[in-house]
Formats: sequence, structure tokens, C-alpha cells
Amino acid sequence: MPENNEPENASNNESSGELGLPDKPRRTKPILLGGIAAVLVAVLAVVLIVVNTGSDEGSSDRAVVKIGVADASKEYWQTFIGIAADEGIDVELVNFSDYQQPNPALSQGQTDLNLFQHLLFLADYNVSNNDDLTPIGSTYVVPLSVYSDKHTDLAQIPDGGTVAIPNDATNQARALLVLQSAGLISLKGGGNVLSTPAEIDEAASKVSVTPVDASQTVPALPSVDASVVNNNFALDGGLDPTTALYGDDPNSPVAEPYINIVAARAEDKDNPTYQRIVELYQDKRVSDLVQADSKGTSVFVSRTSEDLEGVLSRLTDTVRTAKQ
Repeated sequence: MPENNEPENASNNESSGELGLPDKPRRTKPILLGGIAAVLVAVLAVVLIVVNTGSDEGSSDRAVVKIGVADASKEYWQTFIGIAADEGIDVELVNFSDYQQPNPALSQGQTDLNLFQHLLFLADYNVSNNDDLTPIGSTYVVPLSVYSDKHTDLAQIPDGGTVAIPNDATNQARALLVLQSAGLISLKGGGNVLSTPAEIDEAASKVSVTPVDASQTVPALPSVDASVVNNNFALDGGLDPTTALYGDDPNSPVAEPYINIVAARAEDKDNPTYQRIVELYQDKRVSDLVQADSKGTSVFVSRTSEDLEGVLSRLTDTVRTAKQ
């Protein structure tokens, strides 16, 4: 914020004799009074200029938006912040290392928006916490892929092989659906976004699964035939996305639950500044950097908030039914 500069106090030198002025007793008082008045007017003018300038440069014409994220160190955020600033929006990133923290922070007003989660994660949070956070825009979908240190093709994975999968609820179910789509397992009833290993039809499946913490799916590669690895852990673990044996299709309707979104409190969903934030994230200057950071794996998705709310509603019903 610009600092308010206080004008210095002006002072008068009242010793006219020191300046060698002629001694005119009858006119000294009016001259002094006139000089003091002129100085006071000048000081008042300076004060008014400073005050008015401070008002013009203040926050009245700028918006401050706090966004909860889990990747504040990424290069694209600085580009995004600069673009937003040019439009009078001052973005402040609030970084979280625990995925369980951003939504409560948003709900409690500590942030204005967050950008770290997909729709299924939000549905699970809302049901579990009786909350109503809502998506106001889409960002991208990233694939969930199968990697192997031992095999270069799905067909090489042997009968009775073992595949490591993430053990958290949303990613575990997605991993099972990926393996089913790849022809490695079969889920009873076809599976859904909340499927668990208990639903695997072992007699109809080629492999068994070993649930591990998502961060351990890459380290587990030497000891299993394959791992289903989240995109961020694959990149952090030095895996080349082009070497993945299989991945789900981000453009498929099946990928809808995994569309990453910008979330807001329900009462703020029509806020024009927040809507502009969504548009700026889709700006090519930002999206190109996001793409580069993901090594080309991010697929940007443009869906209206109404579409996203519809998908969220269906997922919320599914989650609520499962938790009853």
C-alpha cells in the first residue's frame, strides 16, 4: 500500500530586520498576518493534495483475493498474479501442505477461493462436513496412469501379478476404474467413484492390488509389477509420462468427477471478481506454463459453473448414499 506522507510543519521567520527590510512600523503587522495566512493556505493545499492522492491510490479501486493452493511455488502462479494485478486484482496465495486444510479455511473465511481439488474430493468434503462449497469454474483434468519398472506393455504383466494403488478413498476408486478399463481387474457391478478393493471380482481379474499411501506408489515400483500413480507424484518422482503403460482419458465423460475446479463459498458464486479469476487462470499465458509444468499431461476443461454444479450434485448424492 502506498505510504501516506505527512507534510512537514512550515515555520515563519518573523525577524524582518535580519533581511535588511526598511523599518515601517505602521505596516509590519498586516504584512506578517498576510504572510502567515499565505503559508497556512499553502500548507492546507499540500495536505489536501496528499490526502486526495492517497485516496486515489488506495484499495478503493482494487480487489484483494486470497486463494488457497497446494503448489504456491510453481512458476505459473507468479505469471497469474501479475496478470491479475494489471486488472486491479491483488492475489494473495495461501499455501497448504495438507489437502484437508484448504476447504475448512475457505468455509471459515480465511480465504476467498481455493484451487487444488477435483469435484469428487469437494463432494466428499461437503457431505462429511455438512458444507456447501461450490465450483465456480473448471481448470483441468490430469490422467491417472499405470507405470512399471519391470514391463513395457500391459500384456507383459503376468497373471497373478501385483499392482500398487493409492489408498485414499477418491484416488483408490479411480485407480480401480483405471485398472478395470485396462483389462487388469473386474469390479462387481462395474464399479463406481467410491469402489474399494473388496469389490474386485478376483476370479475375473488378472492381478491383485496392494493399497499404499499415494506418495509411496513410485517407491513401490521395484517390488510390484506396476503402480497406479497420481500425476503430481509421477512428476515429482522423475517418471516420464510418455512411458506410462496406460492412463484414463481426461476428455472422457468418465473423467468428469476428476475435473479440477475453483471453489468458493455458495454465497459468493456470482461474485464478478471471482469469476474473472477463473477466466484469468484459463489465460494462455498461464495455461501454457501449467502445461509445461505437467509435461503436457494437463488437459484444460471449459465447463460452465452450472454444468459443474450438476456434476457435483450427482457426486454428492452418490457419496451421501454410500455414507449412510
